[in-house]
Amino acid sequence: MRNTFSNDTRLLGLLGHPIRHSYSPFIYNISAQLLNLDLLYLPFDIPPSDLKSAVRGMVTLGFKGWNVTIPHKETIKKHLSNLSEEAALVGAVNTVVNDVGNLVGYNTDVHGIHEVLLPFKDEVGGLEVTVLGAGGAARAAVYSLIKYFRPAKIHIINRTEQRADSLKDYFYNKMRYSEIKTYILFPPEVHEVISNSKLVVNTTSVGMFPEVDSQLFYDPKVFNRGQIVFDMVYNPIETGLLKMAKGEGAVTINGLRMLVSQAAKSFELWTGQELPAPAIHDALLNYIK
Repeated sequence: MRNTFSNDTRLLGLLGHPIRHSYSPFIYNISAQLLNLDLLYLPFDIPPSDLKSAVRGMVTLGFKGWNVTIPHKETIKKHLSNLSEEAALVGAVNTVVNDVGNLVGYNTDVHGIHEVLLPFKDEVGGLEVTVLGAGGAARAAVYSLIKYFRPAKIHIINRTEQRADSLKDYFYNKMRYSEIKTYILFPPEVHEVISNSKLVVNTTSVGMFPEVDSQLFYDPKVFNRGQIVFDMVYNPIETGLLKMAKGEGAVTINGLRMLVSQAAKSFELWTGQELPAPAIHDALLNYIK
């Protein structure tokens, strides 16, 4: 990584809270080196109360764009000038482009989810799927599933029923999709819902570094052979959830490929260039080890 930068350096960044688990600075700064770009990506730990000031600061300092992660993916919208079509439909933003003060929000998580699940499209279509969580990442997952995969039913399981119901109503109003059913996390009926789902997608941060021992479920029998279990958490690469599902014969997908795929789309929006995804994926594997 460069130790100095010039007045022509393109500044990029990350707004989130917490952010110490993030590999985004590694991804973008290594990409800049590989492509010989004068670019510097900086992370900023911004609590919710400081988000408005942080956005103003990014503009004042001339940042060309930035990523947005937990817990700002939904609340950032009110500080932006425009939203892409997908960001507007999803209702969450993970990438901002600063065009001389005109701030445009995008959702590249949708691209990442689509890329990861595309090989399983024929298996998922017409069957039941479960989404764990009801935040910004869940919005991207539900949108991608409705638009590209057409499951028979989407089950949303969340710790608070109100937030899950809000997501259900949102996608009925936005996309007229009525095949969503919501649950809170703990009742026994949730185990049956998961067992009957062809695809399970975890969009929560449960099991993420440093809380690697935290779990959504403690009974491995909720999973079974033939299922597809996709955990968006990428640090650690193999979460407790994936270990549990793998032990029961499920096909498991970690969050690393989605991370690189959505990053590649953001990189293209900021620079107009293609991120060297295979090289970055391999570099991340070595970095994490």
